[in-house]
Amino acid sequence: MRGSSLGGAFTLTSNKGQPVSWSDFDGQYRMVYLGFTYCPSICPTDVQRMSAGLELFEKENPALARKVQPIFISVDPDRDSVAAIDEFVGNFHPRLIGLRGNQEETDKVVRIFSASAQKDDPDAAEGYNITHTTLTYLFGPEGEPLGLLPTDKGPEAVASELEGWVR
Repeated sequence: MRGSSLGGAFTLTSNKGQPVSWSDFDGQYRMVYLGFTYCPSICPTDVQRMSAGLELFEKENPALARKVQPIFISVDPDRDSVAAIDEFVGNFHPRLIGLRGNQEETDKVVRIFSASAQKDDPDAAEGYNITHTTLTYLFGPEGEPLGLLPTDKGPEAVASELEGWVR
């Protein structure tokens, strides 16, 4: 991932209803997860592990941890309203920001993160699922991709990885 062209300019709406751009995070490390609030298990599990990993890192390195911004980006513009995202991110790290866009904005963000997101049954109205990339990205203070955070290995592994990157 390091040296790749992942990430890039975008503007979405935050879980507080404000426009937020990628450049707003300049100077901060960025933990980024793309998912959806209606996800039955993977998204909440990954975001919880990402958040818990950041909390562990904060305990050991409070000054460095303040340089890290956790970000959740919705891949489900049809169901993930500002209110739904605000409720979702409120269950995790206190600094976690949730972002959403319309379908065109969402498709752009999925592309710039080289991710995927596909409705399993688009005709199922409220009952559809979304198959999507389940990676947690880490970007440096200038928006450069650094690596993937091992949320699948638990919070301790996430904290350890942050320890190796954040300066």
